[in-house]
Amino acid sequence: MKYLFSKIKKIFTKKEILRKPKARLHRVDAFLVLIILTLAGIGILMVYNASVAIAIRDFSDQYYFVREQIKWLGIGIVSLIVFSSIDYHRWYKLSLPLLIGALVLLLAVFIPGLGVRALGAHRWLNFGFFVVQPAEITKLILIMYLSAWFSLKEKGRLGAFLLLLGMVVGLIIAQPNLGTAVIIICIAILLYFLSGAPVWQFIVLIPLFIIGAGGLAVAAPYRFKRLTTFFDPESDPLGASYQIRQILLAFGSGGWFGVGIGKSRQKYEYLPEANTDSIFAIIGEELGFIGAAIIIGLFLLLVWRGFRIAKHAPDSFGRLLALGISSWVAIQTIINLSAMVALIPLTGVPLPLVSYGGSSLIILLSGLGILLNISRH
Repeated sequence: MKYLFSKIKKIFTKKEILRKPKARLHRVDAFLVLIILTLAGIGILMVYNASVAIAIRDFSDQYYFVREQIKWLGIGIVSLIVFSSIDYHRWYKLSLPLLIGALVLLLAVFIPGLGVRALGAHRWLNFGFFVVQPAEITKLILIMYLSAWFSLKEKGRLGAFLLLLGMVVGLIIAQPNLGTAVIIICIAILLYFLSGAPVWQFIVLIPLFIIGAGGLAVAAPYRFKRLTTFFDPESDPLGASYQIRQILLAFGSGGWFGVGIGKSRQKYEYLPEANTDSIFAIIGEELGFIGAAIIIGLFLLLVWRGFRIAKHAPDSFGRLLALGISSWVAIQTIINLSAMVALIPLTGVPLPLVSYGGSSLIILLSGLGILLNISRH
């Protein structure tokens, strides 16, 4: 195992911190663009299919959610193009002021009148003409900052790393938003290790992370209830375990080939969060195992392409930045899909590029734009 870790680290710890390319820039990675747009297009279709019933119930308009998603996708594609056109080296110097700004935004969600409280959580900022989720912005900015910091070969940074991570994660958990906090912790630890950290630190951090996550899970009554029903679904079939039971029923109904696009039964208000966190269950029901496997394959291709870009990046900063963005997609996808098949408790984590949502879609497409720019070098 130690040999495997050393080989992985060797790939990502070879070249200079920053090196401007002497040769002309390559063309944008068209294959990666195709994968991104395909997943986003599938997202538009499935958001519509999954949201028809609740859109009619809440807004008397079956196209409400898909229209909003198309609007956000349009903004996201513009962001993708803009960020793919900006030399990624610029983010090296901007990462610290951006991180400070992100911390300010995380604090601002608790300011009355500016922060939006919904379903008992302070996760959004209302600027009048748009609402933004600072935790989503923080994912990308923290990846930028850690990539810039870890590209410097310095010793004794574990304490400072844990202090920074604790500050960011603490603000996100206070909202509360445990799912996003877990994603950020996973990305940060992965970047820390692959930047050249000793193996023993990695071995120590993982148990601490598991213990901390377990403590947070039992600290809040609703999370503790969700955890207990995960281990004993029959204890509350119409309460905390209702959603996962409906998810598994959707997958079972889909079989190998699905019931057909638009023919889901679970979307008719049987399955909670059908167009957001649980959208993969609707995919499994309508497209079956084959369709779901194809979509998983697209995510695997996206992540593989991102890791390939990281391997061939011209400098340490670009390599870590590409690795962080690719890991973001991979980790968030794994968490969402694991919850859908009852491998872990439900976390409220959306499926990247596919689930309904504005901030998450736009910020992720911005990050993928940076990945495309790295590929040009």
